Amino acid sequence: MPDQKQRKTTRRQEIKRSIKSVESKAKAKRSWLGRVEDKIVSTFGTAEFLLFNLLFFAGWVAVNSDLIPAIEPFDPFPYILLIMIVSIEAIILALFVLITQNRQARINSLREETELHVNLISEQEITKVLKVLAIILKKMGVDPTSDPELQKMIEPLNPEDIEKQLEEQLDGN
Repeated sequence: MPDQKQRKTTRRQEIKRSIKSVESKAKAKRSWLGRVEDKIVSTFGTAEFLLFNLLFFAGWVAVNSDLIPAIEPFDPFPYILLIMIVSIEAIILALFVLITQNRQARINSLREETELHVNLISEQEITKVLKVLAIILKKMGVDPTSDPELQKMIEPLNPEDIEKQLEEQLDGN
């Protein structure tokens, strides 16, 4: 029979497998546009992209400041075309950041919901264990009702009451 540490490890491994399975299923369900977004965001968020931008802007300024005689300047100072390109790039990057933040918020919301369910199940299991311990105490001749704290712990929590209290707190802010 496996000991408690092995059971915990096995249970954790099962949970990790389950989470990875859910994550990979969610990734597989992503639309082609979602996969393109992922690729663009992963490209824009790199040091290579930053270096590319720096080199591009430096080259643009060098060409349009007539520092490279072989190329005729096409956007002289104050570099209006460059400013427009940078502005468009900034808008696009900002939108991708917002898209990524929104997706991350949805993922975090799902994780929090899952965590809440796991916590509720854990609370139910712990309450059951306390009830069994109270029965064992009773059979051993110890009166579990003499401990008011234990009596409170044995009472199951009502998730609806907790939700209602949280909503009242949020409404108060």
